[in-house]
This record gives sequence, C-alpha cells and structure tokens, in this order.
Amino acid sequence: MNWLRYLAVVTCVLAIEPSAAFQGPPTVAAASDLQFALEAIAKAFTAETGEHVTLVFGSSGNLARQAMNGAPFELFLSADEAFVDMLAKGGYARDRGTLYGIGRIVLFAPRGSRLAVDEEMNGLRALLARSAGVRFAIANPEHAPYGRAAEAALRARSLWDALQPALVMGENISQAAQFATNGGAVGGILAYSLVLGPALKDRGTYALIPESLHPPLRQRMVLMKRAGPAAQRFYQYLQSPGARALFEQYGFALPS
Repeated sequence: MNWLRYLAVVTCVLAIEPSAAFQGPPTVAAASDLQFALEAIAKAFTAETGEHVTLVFGSSGNLARQAMNGAPFELFLSADEAFVDMLAKGGYARDRGTLYGIGRIVLFAPRGSRLAVDEEMNGLRALLARSAGVRFAIANPEHAPYGRAAEAALRARSLWDALQPALVMGENISQAAQFATNGGAVGGILAYSLVLGPALKDRGTYALIPESLHPPLRQRMVLMKRAGPAAQRFYQYLQSPGARALFEQYGFALPS
C-alpha cells in the first residue's frame, strides 16, 4: 500500500463517528448518588429489552469535565443541572436534556456513633461543643453537588466554621458515605438515595435535612452529541413509569 492510499484509509477511519465505530453497550456517566437507583433501573431495562448499558459513577463536576475532554459518554445524569447546561452551551450535548429528579440530603450516623441525628442538626452542634477530634464526612463542595448542599445546610445552621477541623471530604458522595461508615467518622451528610440503598440501609440512623436549608438538588440528564440508538432508548426508558417509580423508591422527588 503506497503512502497516499494509506493516508486515505486513515482519513476514512478517523471520519467515522465514535458511536458508529464502537458497537458495544453505551457508556452512561452518572452522579454517585444514583448508584443504587440507576443499577436497579438498568437491570429492569435489560430484563425488558435485552439491551445492556455500562454505568460509570463519579462526582458530577468531574464527569462533566471528562466529557468535555473526550470521554466516550453517550448519556450523562448529573446531580446538578448546571453541569448539563454547561455541556449544552459548549456544544457537547444535544440539548438541555430533561429533569429526572430532585435529590435530598440526610444527616447520617453509623451504628455505635456518639452523634445523635435530628433534622436541625442540634445533636451535631452538641457533640462539637463537648468533644474534640471528631471526624465528619461530606462530599467535596468544589465539584460534588451534594457537597455544596451539605456546606449550605451547615452554614445555615452556623456549623460550618466549627466543623472545619473535623471535615473529611470524599471525591464524590459515595466516597463520603464510605468515610462516614468505615473511616472513623462520627457521621456525615449523605444523599438520601444512598442511605436507602442496600449498602447503608441497616448501617446506621439518619434524619432528612430540611430542603429550606440548601438550594434544591435539581438533577438533569442529557444525551451527548455522540449518543447512539441504544443510549437514546435508555434515555427514553429513564422517563418511563417503571423507571420513575424506581427513582421515587430511592428518595428522589419526581418532576411533574
């Protein structure tokens, strides 16, 4: 094969759209608070259609940056709709997508913890007043929407400054949950959807934090520009009554 013909072949290969070149299951990037809900929905999708999806979980901010840097995501479910807006404005997504749920946060304490949980976080305030060296877990507010909600709630209750020496921050809300249960922490502020899941359901106690203490966790999903037919079918399935029932089962308020 001469060089001109070789270059022509390479040019043709590079011109193929990624979705056409790769025929495997679509990769779905999702916020970590969706771990259990989305796994259940994907299982139901496969049972009904015979099709599979590959799920990748992380903080919404990190996943959005990976998408902009060429990660092969075909569908993105964010815990903060602002990241979907960012991808849409940058030309990475097909449109602004659709709202799929409103998240909630909880104050969580593992079994045996000294922390008494209540929705106003008075038990946390009392513990900080009488104990030194406590550890308390949240997701990193810099790129995790649930971390920002936790910070807002703690500031609203005038606890943020006192908690600074005690904070251990997870890269995402799933890692924060690990710190809250296995990292020697007295507890943490976690996603309601995670404490309802099998990994945490019987691991401690929790109290829902009032929505008035933090900005709403409006969670939006969107198809990426590279999305193929299988990703489109899963996107539509996520809006079906069966999927919406599973979102609700895991603590998400549903958009009307």
